[in-house]
Amino acid sequence: MTVHRAAVDAQIANTAGEGPDPGEPGIVPRLRAFLGFGSGVMSGREWTVLLVGVAVFAVFYFAPVESPRVSAAAGEAFALARDYAREHVLFCLVPAFFIAGAIATFVRQGAIFRLMGPAAPRFVAYGTASISGTLLAVCSCTVLPLFTGIYAAGAGLGPAAAFLYSGPAINVMAIVLTARVLGLELGVARAIAAIVFAVAIGLVMAGLFRRDERTRSDAMVQSAPGEENVPLGPVALLLVTLVGVLVAATWGAPASPTGAWAAVYRAKWWITAGFGVVLGGVLVRSFGLAPGRFALVIVITAAAALLSGGRPEAPFAVAVAGLAWFASRDEGELGEWFLSSWSFARLIMPLLLVGILVAGFLLGRPGHQGLVPAEWVTAALGGDGLVPTALASVAGALMYFATLTEVPILEGLIGAGMGDGPALALLLAGPALSLPAILVIQSVIGWRKTLAFAGVVAVAATAAGLIYGAIA
Repeated sequence: MTVHRAAVDAQIANTAGEGPDPGEPGIVPRLRAFLGFGSGVMSGREWTVLLVGVAVFAVFYFAPVESPRVSAAAGEAFALARDYAREHVLFCLVPAFFIAGAIATFVRQGAIFRLMGPAAPRFVAYGTASISGTLLAVCSCTVLPLFTGIYAAGAGLGPAAAFLYSGPAINVMAIVLTARVLGLELGVARAIAAIVFAVAIGLVMAGLFRRDERTRSDAMVQSAPGEENVPLGPVALLLVTLVGVLVAATWGAPASPTGAWAAVYRAKWWITAGFGVVLGGVLVRSFGLAPGRFALVIVITAAAALLSGGRPEAPFAVAVAGLAWFASRDEGELGEWFLSSWSFARLIMPLLLVGILVAGFLLGRPGHQGLVPAEWVTAALGGDGLVPTALASVAGALMYFATLTEVPILEGLIGAGMGDGPALALLLAGPALSLPAILVIQSVIGWRKTLAFAGVVAVAATAAGLIYGAIA
């Protein structure tokens, strides 16, 4: 190993002498050299790992586990993680990972460039991003694999950010529920602001990082592979069926037990199964899946459905496991699709788990308290004005809201004295962001862009809340 001993000795000698020459470095550089900064066998990354390890050890060493509030908060962290695993991972994230993998594997990069790339016409790029995000209507965590997929496939930062915001924020069912429960005015204000924000946030992000995007675009153009062998038709049908599975499986119960929405809800698992059968047919016809393997998956899935007592988790899990197993055995396009989907899952799931545990520990689940007392949140968000509106935006950006749960939470806060402006701010920032989502986004675009995105969302939500609070 090499140690810069001569530099250290020289600094010691200078320190012991009568004083440095006019051209010598000042006291701070000499002190840094004396203490050994900038030298040694440990890299900066290794020091970071060591310091994080020491911090984690200190947390466990000094953890006040005897405190009832801390114990309750730890229970809330695991309870929120359990609820997320039961309600979102299998039916939301797993299909989203397969969709993201299909986009990265099969969709021609040239098509992404033309529709959503940095050089695409703004009307086309932001219109495509906003509409596609709106049609999915997923929560802030489920949209992450899809955002990662289109960004990796060549979408510009601006359109990708618009897609990232529009998916959770412009949720038609959530907006309708907001109007029914919290009032027509708040529902209309949420709809208008969310649609405007989806495009505005994307334009701001593209403007802030236009140099980075220009460099990234040039690099992707130079390294772009040739046109894929899979025709556009089968790829489009594959994506449509995957999105159909995702939307049908996550269809929420409507407020009224009658009507078209309720009829779709009652038939959701039959619709999901139908999309699954079509998906298998597409894989057999266009992507090389053996018909016998497809038939085996259908038989085992049907058996699981009959033995599950009407619970959808077992047949859905069996179907996913069968698809994953046979795709991973393929050394062609199906194998590439599985590896791409798995890479997204491996990147996103650990960060989501950490974020959900932290969010549950600090803020708890809806109707339950974490480490931060609920009365603090209620007191901080009471009334209108800049401070409660800004705090509502920040709180919404950190809290995790499952799809549609923000409405009953807001109903309780408004009943406790929350103003109209902070309510709208939380509705605009909450569904689009969360602490788990922030951790995942930074792994894709870096902390600088992630903090800028979160800041733009919070500022825009605060501004909209202030305007609405003044006129409501």
